[in-house]
Amino acid sequence: MTVSAAKFEVGQLVHHLKFGYRGAVFDVDPSFQGTEAWYEQVARSRPPRDRPWYHVLVHEAAHTTYVAERHLEADSDGGPIRHRLLEHLFGGFEKGRYRSLRSVN
Repeated sequence: MTVSAAKFEVGQLVHHLKFGYRGAVFDVDPSFQGTEAWYEQVARSRPPRDRPWYHVLVHEAAHTTYVAERHLEADSDGGPIRHRLLEHLFGGFEKGRYRSLRSVN
């Protein structure tokens, strides 16, 4: 399986191309890390497993999503999002992106 570089980073705002929601990336997997059962049930468009997948806080929602890279684009709105987990994951919002509370390895 080939692993490619991620197009988006933790803290970056994204827009879902199919469902239209905005969100903030809070984690990146270099390739699909879910179960086979989840992929078969939820990933109906069968996005590539060997490309990056993103954990996203959904603006004005209580849930998060796990999204294949091909379904996302950079958010053009640029404004902050609202989500109850923001304060637990990020230290602030500057220049159109969130600062992570976690250190990068």
